[in-house]
Amino acid sequence: MIKIVRTNSKNQDFVNLVKQLDAYLKICDGPDHSFYDQFNKIDGLNHVVIAFENNISVGCGAFKIHEGNFIEIKRMYVAPYVRRKGIASKVLKELETWATELNFSKCILETGKQQPEAIELYKNCGYSITANFGFYENVENSVCFEKLL
Repeated sequence: MIKIVRTNSKNQDFVNLVKQLDAYLKICDGPDHSFYDQFNKIDGLNHVVIAFENNISVGCGAFKIHEGNFIEIKRMYVAPYVRRKGIASKVLKELETWATELNFSKCILETGKQQPEAIELYKNCGYSITANFGFYENVENSVCFEKLL
């Protein structure tokens, strides 16, 4: 059974999962990893969701608030040994629910072209590809998505 918990970026389970995520992305992104790393700091993320299976943290996600009444989904990760169980969808849905409760109207996010599983997840969860935004505007390896809440 999967348990979803809301917390913040000070949570040690989240910190540990993000370390696993960064190690995974370092392999996927290759030399581009240091470019993306600068946008993925977790200090001060106040909206973090962690998924637990049998009391072990196995997945996470967070959102960052932007001016203009929207949020950016950040630091989505599920441990490889529990993938394809719907955990990422549950984490993403909880982040969207939390954002809606806080009266946000839109989610945006960025993922890399080297992460086809993430691209598939976001499409399956109702996200649409949009023009690259912000720091990712001219980044060839980035794919940006949005979803109205």
